[in-house]
Amino acid sequence: MKRTLILVHVLGAVHGFVPGRSNNAVPIIPRPMLHSFSSSWRSTLPLTTQNVNKLSNSEHQDCVSPKPPSDWQSQILSALSVIIDPDLDSDIVSLGFVKNIKIDDSSNIVSLDLELTTPACPVKDSFVQQCEEIINGFEWTSGTEVTLTAQPTETPTGAPKGMSQIGAVIAVSSCKGGVGKSTTAVNLAFALERLGAKVGIFDADVYGPSLPTMVTPDDDNVRFVGRQIAPLRRGNVSLMSFGYVNEGSAVMRGPMVTQLLDQFLSLTNWGALDYLILDMPPGTGDIQLTLSQRLNITAAVIVTTPQELSFVDVERGVEMFDTVNVPCVAVVENMAYFEKENDRAHEKSTDAEILRAKFKELLEADGVLSEGTKAGDVADDLFKIVEQHAHEKGSETEQIRIFGPGHKRRLSEQWGIEHTFSIPLLGKIAQNGDSGTPFIVDNPQSPQSEIYLDLAKSVVSEVAKFKFGKSKYSRPIVSYDTDNGLIRVVDSTGEDKGATLSPAELRRGCRCAACVEEMTGKQILDPASIPDSIKPLSMAPTGNYALSVDWSDGHRSLYPYRQVRSMIGEKEVMGDALKDTVTSAKETVQA
Repeated sequence: MKRTLILVHVLGAVHGFVPGRSNNAVPIIPRPMLHSFSSSWRSTLPLTTQNVNKLSNSEHQDCVSPKPPSDWQSQILSALSVIIDPDLDSDIVSLGFVKNIKIDDSSNIVSLDLELTTPACPVKDSFVQQCEEIINGFEWTSGTEVTLTAQPTETPTGAPKGMSQIGAVIAVSSCKGGVGKSTTAVNLAFALERLGAKVGIFDADVYGPSLPTMVTPDDDNVRFVGRQIAPLRRGNVSLMSFGYVNEGSAVMRGPMVTQLLDQFLSLTNWGALDYLILDMPPGTGDIQLTLSQRLNITAAVIVTTPQELSFVDVERGVEMFDTVNVPCVAVVENMAYFEKENDRAHEKSTDAEILRAKFKELLEADGVLSEGTKAGDVADDLFKIVEQHAHEKGSETEQIRIFGPGHKRRLSEQWGIEHTFSIPLLGKIAQNGDSGTPFIVDNPQSPQSEIYLDLAKSVVSEVAKFKFGKSKYSRPIVSYDTDNGLIRVVDSTGEDKGATLSPAELRRGCRCAACVEEMTGKQILDPASIPDSIKPLSMAPTGNYALSVDWSDGHRSLYPYRQVRSMIGEKEVMGDALKDTVTSAKETVQA
């Protein structure tokens, strides 16, 4: 109790500290830091009558709850139906997530299972919190216990024997070597494992296997399960590579490589996995196409660098996967920038000894230290908190884009790929890749690890949409009505009657590099230069998010589906406004 009083007393002197040039003011610790500082001592608080009364009032004032009504279960389910899954765009009750709902007759505590689509669901904590808040809001409940489970893995049709229990296969691909594809694949896998998923990594590059260098297994002895190979493991992540069973790289022709990979995939006993990360060999040739067709890949992540030449490769990669009906869900722009630290700590220096002395003097003057507690020790603890705060506030970073500004905006506006991630050029990432320990494992709290976690969350969300959403790919059906000269857009579910755009409207909305300045977004294309008579010669989906159109004026455009929907929405709004204006004018004339 005395230690808590110390902190309360010191709070007025240490709140909001930002180190400055030499001054005699006693610095201040922000409230969150003070909370974390005092929490370590909380267990030493004496159990006084006042504390007991406070605990009793806050936690046990309603121990006896009213008896639940006869329809308590339907009331709870109805209340929980307001919780919406953002990926599936439906409530958790309709989706069948809420199972085994029970109430304890003696305590009125409600328990239920929340069966999610994947253990790595990015919003699972939010679901639990909302369930608890809603159920605890009933006057006849005294608590909630939510158990998270996941739906059983569906066996893919035609999958190799060893892959029969894998929920989703995620290909990490690049059309060029040396862009950090394997680094991305490894950190993505361990990020998914950190989210709670069962994950495996398969290194499909037999010409230059990277996995043995990047991930050192807990035990490198290859073992057999019956007539199958057991994958190696690092923690909870399963591993397999040609390099683990045969040192060095393979020297063989393409057909032999394809056969070897097929044997590896068939003979490896992966067991039950939520995600298998497939580290693809670079390129878009026969091996890549065969793997895409053979493995029933769920989705793809493309890795590139900021240069224009690499952006061209992104287009090739999207087109390759589109050929085999594999949606590209994210693009990782690796080595996007270099972070240079601007350390300004010297401008905000603090005399450490003076600061410690002031803390110690204040603590001793109060005389509230408990027996055996030294003022110097407490002063040191306080100073460490201040020093950490000073370090966080005193260091800033500057992003230097060595390879140019990149093409994230172009990827989003032209291809409709919303999940784009920029990974910095960081020596530590390369060092971890060479050391056998993934960066995200060695640096779990770093900003760069957060980027890999965001990538993993986006992959989880997109896969959930494909596997469990209302529409498999959410692509609208776009066609050209030659009789009326209109482009018709019908929702993929077929629930709506469709909308229309004139070909000229769509052509004038092109946002390719020839029509819009990439960096400023300023339109280069003169709308007046597009005749009303223009028409599409062909239209086809490109990737999962965009529509490709070849025009009669020789131009080729890419339109994200969200842009097409936005243009339809703007047209409908303008049409409604025009109707209102006409109606108002008629009423004025009649009056």
